[in-house]
Amino acid sequence: MFKILQIMMMLFIANNVSASHQPNYLKPIIDNKIQAIEHKHHLKIGIYALDTNSGHVINYHADDKFPFQSTCKFIGVSALLASQKPLLEKKVFINPQELLFWHPISGQYVNRKVPLKTLAEGAISYSDNTAINMIMRELGGLEAINQFAHQIGNSSFKIAHYEVHLNSNPQKNDDTSTPKDMALSVQNILLGTVLTNPNKALLLKWMRNNTTGYNRIRAGVPLGWSVADKTGSGSYGIANDIGIVWSPACKPVVLSIFTISNQSDAKPSDQAIAQVTKAAFEEFAPHHSCYKMTSLN
Repeated sequence: MFKILQIMMMLFIANNVSASHQPNYLKPIIDNKIQAIEHKHHLKIGIYALDTNSGHVINYHADDKFPFQSTCKFIGVSALLASQKPLLEKKVFINPQELLFWHPISGQYVNRKVPLKTLAEGAISYSDNTAINMIMRELGGLEAINQFAHQIGNSSFKIAHYEVHLNSNPQKNDDTSTPKDMALSVQNILLGTVLTNPNKALLLKWMRNNTTGYNRIRAGVPLGWSVADKTGSGSYGIANDIGIVWSPACKPVVLSIFTISNQSDAKPSDQAIAQVTKAAFEEFAPHHSCYKMTSLN
């Protein structure tokens, strides 16, 4: 109950975030920091970060397309939560032939029926691949997910495959979006009016309980900040993380960080995401007094 109250309080704050802020882009110091992280990890990094306290924005390779991998589950589950049909409690049958690699929640319901709500939680909190495929098919398939993304302003979003066949090759446009468009989708969904407040609270709870992102954004935020995120990983050095972070003193910061390499055998670097997150907070901190109440050490 206490956690639900925390989330509802955060939603109250989020709903009072001024939409009138004109973005104030922070350059070039942050660019130099990110370039150093790119060089250290041999990766291309894209970030779009918006501080709703000051209106400042960090924008680096933010309009370039990156393979999104499992961050697309945020879009798919949001489409389910935004549906006008009463789908959350609808039960679907789990056929053992439908199980894919990584099914920690859906695998518990083989040869049984399970509510889409349970699968949605599994897709966000545990990145369950079978769960998101069943949700997307129930919504009408991949084109329905693309249409939802475009309707909320994510014009670059293009999902062309189901899990576990999402594209990782940076030379292809399938299964890609831009860091900026994904960040603005996070803002519109979690801080805007795309979802009802009860469904926003539900999605935030699932994202706060995310089990796949401990070493990414969560490892780079200041002490005392809360994180609600969704990760994605793949070959070509893909380590992605999107979400919002907030503190008792500060309103939400929207973060969308993507990495990619031209080498197919490059490994994802959690450390790169954590370092970019830390650099972003170091840039935002001087521009609003709420950061003085937060440890940046």
